Amino acid sequence: MKKQPIILCFFLWTALAAFAQERIDLPLWPDGVPESNGITAEEINENNYFSNVSVPAMSVFKANPDKNTGTALIICPGGGYARQAAGHEGFQLTGWLNENGITAIILKYRLPNGHDFIPSKDALQAIRIVRSKAEEWGINPSKIGISGFSAGGHLASTAGTHFDYGNPEAEDPIARQSSRPDYMILFYPVISMKEGVTHVGSKRNLLGDNPTKEQMLEYSNELKVSAETPPTLLLLSDDDKGVIPQNSLDFYAALKNHKVPAAMYIFPEGGHGWGYKESFRYHHVWRILMIEWMMQQKILPDMIRQQN
Repeated sequence: MKKQPIILCFFLWTALAAFAQERIDLPLWPDGVPESNGITAEEINENNYFSNVSVPAMSVFKANPDKNTGTALIICPGGGYARQAAGHEGFQLTGWLNENGITAIILKYRLPNGHDFIPSKDALQAIRIVRSKAEEWGINPSKIGISGFSAGGHLASTAGTHFDYGNPEAEDPIARQSSRPDYMILFYPVISMKEGVTHVGSKRNLLGDNPTKEQMLEYSNELKVSAETPPTLLLLSDDDKGVIPQNSLDFYAALKNHKVPAAMYIFPEGGHGWGYKESFRYHHVWRILMIEWMMQQKILPDMIRQQN
């Protein structure tokens, strides 16, 4: 009888171990980054807050095999394009996503340092890589989405408005893949570069101190929406003073003007940057809304509702 607690603990440990997350870390550019962002300082990781990122990578957390839906979500943490808050806007989401049958991919993208095209080049490359690995990772290549928080939301929406369908004649098999995300989930995103709407720090870090009119138009993503932009969910707070709701409102209006399926939930309070923090009043609510929207869009099957 005295051995029973030990036996029970053993079985509990093995049960928990069976659901341990499988993590795969890999570089975006195995042969070296195609161009420098000009950052020469050593990368810093302070409890999953990344700064000085000049070499991009991705961390893949595969869905639990018995719950895998074939859906994947690439996550772009925010941080004003000056750093990346990859904890509460990245890694903390992975267990919940896995339990809902979603393979979660955290993207550590190169910070722009005034090189406007570099972060989106990394995001589009990440989509191509995931699509090229779809069979190996148990992913449906038509259910690969991208998500982002704050400036990471700008990056995600850039991917959703600046993609291409791959080069079928390319020697590199990854380059043959489409970089179009199949859906987008944007949390309190920076969308526009317009004065009075944009987030000043994100704009400066992305475009530099003296951006041209062409740059501002190119990266005001509400102006780049087309009928081919993927279905989009927007989640934000009414009292957000960091990235004002007008960003999301303009993007939603553009999506509807092009008849792109979209939904937007504006919570009455919460400010900016709540991510996966349980202290956010609507932490449980937004997770339900997100999963329900994914089911409504047929990105996820109906069977997983109980996981929320």
